[in-house]
Parts: sequence; C-alpha cells; structure tokens
Amino acid sequence: MSRLKAIDALGQQVWLDSISRKLIESGELARLIAEDGISGVTSNPAIFQQALSKDPAYVAAKAALPATLTDPEARFEALALPDIQAACDAFLPLYDKSNGNKGFVSFEVSPSLSRDADGTFAAAQRLWSAIARPNVMIKIPATPEGLVAIRKSIAAGININVTLMFSPRHVEAVAQAHADGLADRLAAGLPIGQIRSVASVFISRVDSKIDPLVPDALKGKIAIASARVAYADWLAHWGQKGDRFAALAAAGAHPQWLLWASTGTKNAAYRDVLYVETLIGDQTVNTVPEATLNAFRDHGEAAATLAQGVAAARVSLAALADLGIDLNVVGEHLQNEGLVLFEQAFETLLASVGT
Repeated sequence: MSRLKAIDALGQQVWLDSISRKLIESGELARLIAEDGISGVTSNPAIFQQALSKDPAYVAAKAALPATLTDPEARFEALALPDIQAACDAFLPLYDKSNGNKGFVSFEVSPSLSRDADGTFAAAQRLWSAIARPNVMIKIPATPEGLVAIRKSIAAGININVTLMFSPRHVEAVAQAHADGLADRLAAGLPIGQIRSVASVFISRVDSKIDPLVPDALKGKIAIASARVAYADWLAHWGQKGDRFAALAAAGAHPQWLLWASTGTKNAAYRDVLYVETLIGDQTVNTVPEATLNAFRDHGEAAATLAQGVAAARVSLAALADLGIDLNVVGEHLQNEGLVLFEQAFETLLASVGT
C-alpha cells in the first residue's frame, strides 16, 4: 500500500495543493488518484500564477483566447475554469463512490474582494454556476467580510473552502458561520445534506512567525499544538456528534471538516513531513504541496497522531500566553500578510494573461 493511502485508511483525506493543465492532461492526476489515494485538489492565485508561468500547455491556450476578451480576470478564468472543470471530472467517480464526501477541487474568488462581503458572495455564486460541478468548492478567505459571504454562500447551497485561517478565533468564527448558513438554509425549507465545506487552517506559517519569539522548548510546536486543540474542540462541539452541531446533523447536515494547509516545512531543521505525520486524524484533510507529497510517499509514517498529546498541547499554548504572545493577534497579522501575498500573485497572474 502507498504510504499516502495509509493516511486515507486512518480517515484523513490528502489533497494536492497544486493544479496545472499538464497535471491533468498528462494523466498524472489520474495516477495520483489511483495509486496514492489523493482525494482532492486545491488552488489559489499563487498556484495558478506559477502554473501559467511554467506550464507550456498554456502558451497555445493564451494565444487562442478571443481578441475581444480584453478583461484580464475574464481571460484568466477562460484559462483556469476549464482546468478546474477537468479536475472535477477526474474526481467525479470518487465523489460519487464516497457519497459526496471526497473528490473536491477548490477555486478561489478574487483576492481583491477580501474586504467586500457582497462582492465575494456574488463571485461565489457566479463561479459556482460557471464551473457547474457538484464537487467544486469555492474558496473564500476568513476575513470579517468573508465570514458574511461564507454564511450566505452555504445558505445558497454552495460548497465552500474557507482559507487563510491562522488562529483559534478564526476557527471558531468560521465554524459558526458555516453552522449559521446551514441553519438559514434549513429555515428556508431547503435541503442541507448535499453541502460540504472545509476550514483551512494554515500551519507552517504560524511556526515561522512564532519561532523567533519563543524559547527552544516551544519552537516548532505551537502550530501543531493549536491544531490538536482545535481538533479536540471540533470533536466535542462541531463534529457529527458534537453538541453544537447535533440539531443540524439530525437534519442531514455534514460537519465542516478541518483542513491543514501550508503543511510544507519552511524550516530546513524540521523533518520534511513534520506537518503531515503529526496531524493525521479522522474526518480531516491535509492539503500538501507536491514536494511534501513526494517526501511522504518516500519516507512518511502514517499513524493516528492528531488526537494524541492534547493535554501537552494546551500546556504549550498556555506557555505561549505566559510569554505575552496572543495567538489570535498573530493570526490577524498572518492573515493580512497572506491577503497581500495572494493579491500580489493575482496581479502578476493577470498581467501575464493580458492582451
């Protein structure tokens, strides 16, 4: 058995944090699904910016765009959305076989809308309709404005991948927005059983920000500790049997799964599969970059680690607080930095597809 498939056997899905036309057309994506059990793909502006700059398959595609299509974002979507649709189609058998629990492909709304609730919701509706696949997820950042759009999108029956989450405050607010959206839809007499959502909690960026501020005993531990506590709290409150989700579950709702993002190690001193091996747990997702996926396939060890060491994790977070470091404040800084990076990548991307 593939080492990656061993993760799936423990109840965690592994998604690839990458997409390109070459990945799909070469048959590599189909191979990853069949041999490694990869059960989803995520994308963001930075990923597409890299794909369009490096994948020669886009050269002819860009040249073939109509000259009358002059809006840069429309040109980008004319290139990207067919890839999202093709990836969705590749995963559709898995989606059907799993009764809609696996096989998702994510596409993000424009980063320029991160502080525009109405604009984000309108974009989510437009993209959902344009892609027209049951196994697509529309990505929305966990900004205050994004939370409003997330609730409205869930109520509208749209699958949502919430991105740029870094702190306990983000985790709680996003879970509440998801539950509120389901409750709104249920109150309107509409079905809720088909909706799926994930909450993408970024991992390695937290340690990169905090490690320089803490003693050696806490270096490389805070992001994992925060994730383990978030998972323990999720099981108690928001999982299928969680007390705060019980009424919605009884009506057929599926809980919003926690997804670990940014799980490639940025510190060369750490094991290259650190943020995969330590965060394996049932009813979660880990979205990994290609290098991390290859590393785990080669030497990763699969074990149910996420639910372990929760008491020690709480001690680590308490020690962080004793140092005067507020993880929620750090999370806001990281989210703002992430928004800037995505905006810059998006601007570069749009410039590359200009007429």
